[in-house]
Amino acid sequence: MSIPPSKKRILVVDDEPETAKMFGTILEISGYEVYKVHGPAQAMAVIESQVVDLLVLDVMMPGVSGLELCKYLRRDPRFQTLPVVVVSAKAQPEDIREGMAAGASAYLTKPLSTKQLIRTVSELLLRPA
Repeated sequence: MSIPPSKKRILVVDDEPETAKMFGTILEISGYEVYKVHGPAQAMAVIESQVVDLLVLDVMMPGVSGLELCKYLRRDPRFQTLPVVVVSAKAQPEDIREGMAAGASAYLTKPLSTKQLIRTVSELLLRPA
């Protein structure tokens, strides 16, 4: 039995507005409610004020990186089980290991397919916390 995606809220964090818009549109078409922000400070404002079921997080952002934000979230008991999909152009094995060590639930490399994003998000939302 699957959980109706319309009840799930996803936060997309990417400093490139077009990328955030693209990921957001893909997820909205799939039935999710999506918030799109362009940096870690905005992400924290949403996470602190809204119920978010999953985070799609870019790694390379000015100031605080996506991995630093992920590590920060994992230190907070409220967000230790929040699924985090890290998305990055950095695709070397050591980059992926670093992302997973930072607390990512999944690490996807750019460019990624629509199917890959939707499948990963769906699988993570179906996992027990």
